[in-house]
Amino acid sequence: MTLAAPAELRQTGIRPALPGLALPSGLGLPALILLCAALFGALPFLRLLIAAFAPGWQFAPEAALAEITSRAAVNATLHTFETAGLSALGALLIGGTAAILLAVTDVRGKRPLAFALVFSMMIAPQVAALAFLSLFAPNSALLGLLGLAPAPGTPNPLLGRGGIILVMALHHAPLVAITLWTGLRSVPQALVEAAQMEGAAPATIVGRILLPVLRPQIIAAALLAFVAGIGNFGIPALLGLPVNYLTLPTLIYRRLSSFGPAGLPDAAALSLLVALVAGFGIVAGLFATRRGGGKIEIERPLQPFWQLGAARPLIAAGLWLLIAVKLGLPLLALLGEALTPALGVALTWQNLTFDKFAEVLLRQDVTVRAFRNSFLFAGTAAVLLSLLSIAFAYGLERRMGKLRRVVDVVIELPYALPGVVLAIACILMFLKPLPLIGVSIYATPFIILFAYMARFLPLALKAPVAAMAQIEAHHEEAAKLDGVTLWQMLRFIVAPILAPAAAVSGLMVFLVAFNELTVSALLWSSGTETLGVVLFSLKEAGLAGEAAAVAISACAVILAVMLGLDALGRKLPANILPWRI
Repeated sequence: MTLAAPAELRQTGIRPALPGLALPSGLGLPALILLCAALFGALPFLRLLIAAFAPGWQFAPEAALAEITSRAAVNATLHTFETAGLSALGALLIGGTAAILLAVTDVRGKRPLAFALVFSMMIAPQVAALAFLSLFAPNSALLGLLGLAPAPGTPNPLLGRGGIILVMALHHAPLVAITLWTGLRSVPQALVEAAQMEGAAPATIVGRILLPVLRPQIIAAALLAFVAGIGNFGIPALLGLPVNYLTLPTLIYRRLSSFGPAGLPDAAALSLLVALVAGFGIVAGLFATRRGGGKIEIERPLQPFWQLGAARPLIAAGLWLLIAVKLGLPLLALLGEALTPALGVALTWQNLTFDKFAEVLLRQDVTVRAFRNSFLFAGTAAVLLSLLSIAFAYGLERRMGKLRRVVDVVIELPYALPGVVLAIACILMFLKPLPLIGVSIYATPFIILFAYMARFLPLALKAPVAAMAQIEAHHEEAAKLDGVTLWQMLRFIVAPILAPAAAVSGLMVFLVAFNELTVSALLWSSGTETLGVVLFSLKEAGLAGEAAAVAISACAVILAVMLGLDALGRKLPANILPWRI
């Protein structure tokens, strides 16, 4: 007896598969997921361990231990802990305050405020550092316009320890805000209503109810900012290298720049040290989250309950002042530097020129190539990962079973650990020709593409996996009864359902990969320069105006993509876009 095709299958046009074409065991997709997890997550870091502790494939940890305990490494480790720890505290204060105010009060303009806050995070760290350098430079066009420019020859106050901490705190504050927004969505409104019935004031509700409930998320947010600070390369590179204030990522960069491939064993040892420091924060964050208790069933999520009254305009003004200090003024200073013909020239209508934009966008081969490469690398990684995420989301939710947790951890490694660690691991993996085929992808675009896919695969999976977890299995069960193959299942049933979430994840990957520097700074070669690499090189060469023009142009691309995503926000699943609170 042949079963009739269900209505869902008739509508999609799936034809029943021949019995011999079906995948009876269902092991193909789990095997593919395990292979990708090993390739992107396990093998690079295994190769890193071997290079550090068994150079020449013979166990000899003495050299690695000597490098890790050297004076330079110890000083860089202390600097890394110092800047990451203090900036995490600053990010927690700034981002936590903004998150609470936007989530529980009736302040106006929440959507644009949240959008601006997240946009400031999507701007590359090196762009943020360059913008603040331009703002406080003695030749700052913006401060000169306001009559507040420092005297010529005055050192830039942001160079060194204090500037790194300040800029990283401001840059990582949105990470804290997004984490706390996620936690606030899980707080039931009934808790607030019960406190209000007892006569509790809004400040009391926040201090005695919300903050204790959010303690796991607060700890996780602080540790997330700490780990981000550990692996940050762009800000310490622009603000620390000029005054020889080295953190672990910049020390690794300097070693490789000075010694080339000969410095790989030392770089591998230092990368393991970075991974160890970051791993401390990751494990602590997981422990804090697990101790947060089980899930709570809620009928209504938390709603704004704090009526600000006469203080409403003041709170809104304070939040917009934060956006101005964090985003507006630095970008205006950067724009002013790009629009003036030379350093020190006053910004007036008569002196206004777009020559630097024309130079970097049209005339300079290296900058034009960098824009093309960044679009190509980020776009290709985004497309491939969005397609891969559909199969991965289905496989992780439906086929992996007890292996799911192990696969999740392995896949998360390249994203959780600092990018410099992944870059060194990729160099070690692909420095020699690949086995069997004898082809090397080192110093080619493919090594950057591989690193992007490994690093951003967890980001691409978040939305599709969340969407897949909410889908009932009756469509799939009906398809199985009709004898469809796994490929037909993915193509006609799973893909149409997950396509919106996968597309959004792909665009989010593009946003973070487009200006990426930490990975590509160690993997680029002549002809494969990215925007982050070119901007850093222009700044080191003293071409601050051209670097500013590149930075502003890159920010315009990010802003355009975010506005496009926001326009599609109503058609997307809830909580996919972090700024739509």
